[in-house]
Amino acid sequence: MGDGRKQKGKSMLLSAIQIGLLTYLGLAALIYFKQDALVFQAEMDRGYQVTPASIGLRFDALTLVTDDGEKLDGWHVPAKAGASARGLVLVFHGNAGNIGHRLDYLRMFHDLGYASLIVDYRGYGHSSGKPSEEGTYLDASAAWRHATGALGYPATRIVVFGESLGGAVAAQLASSQRPAALVLASTFTSVPDLGAEIYPWLPVRALARIRYDTRERLATIAAPVLVIHSRGDDIIPFAHGEQLFAAARPPKRFLEIEGGHNDGFVFNRDSWARGLDDFLRSALERQATQTPAAAVQ
Repeated sequence: MGDGRKQKGKSMLLSAIQIGLLTYLGLAALIYFKQDALVFQAEMDRGYQVTPASIGLRFDALTLVTDDGEKLDGWHVPAKAGASARGLVLVFHGNAGNIGHRLDYLRMFHDLGYASLIVDYRGYGHSSGKPSEEGTYLDASAAWRHATGALGYPATRIVVFGESLGGAVAAQLASSQRPAALVLASTFTSVPDLGAEIYPWLPVRALARIRYDTRERLATIAAPVLVIHSRGDDIIPFAHGEQLFAAARPPKRFLEIEGGHNDGFVFNRDSWARGLDDFLRSALERQATQTPAAAVQ
């Protein structure tokens, strides 16, 4: 009788271990095969109707074609009427939503005297294709090509700005080009780093196919870098901002804000604008002193 109970107990324990192991393997497989869906939240409001005109800004609607043939929806917002742009800001948004959700950024850059160019990654908004890490890099290259080609801006007057995942895209572009400045807002050090913090009980680093290694790229970027982050960020911990700042080469600045990941800009708009304006003035003046005048006309 006692032996029977022991045997039953062992069987139950073995079954529990097997179920636990299968659950663990299932979650690991989900992380590996569903990474694209976890990283890219592209389906939000794809049929949006708002444009910069909705907030009173003149704009040019764009369709940019990438090297692999995808068509990207975008906007060019010129500087204030009758004024010369201080520079052009290339804006790369985060992993959710689309350019229709970033009108506040366009307003801020316009008020600071900059023109801006923003595009939706492949698979986002009205853009064709399916998002991927390499695809977003091609998308950024298409935006850069349009900025320096059709719009005629020299690299010394182009600021590359990225929020969240867009910061990783911006960093990759800044590592392959030579913009006047790089701005990283609420950006992670890398996808494996962030994933390992969210799922500490899974071998995320071994499973990660998507890398977006922002910290690694910062070591190769010569442009001035501004890192913006909040201690209250509820998605990307403040430590990521600190580590990115530590990895960046001088000249660099850190702007600490308040609020959560998605509302920090809303509640810190004035301090954002002041800190950003001061940094960009310094970065563009630095470029002007290092570049022959004829190159920045």
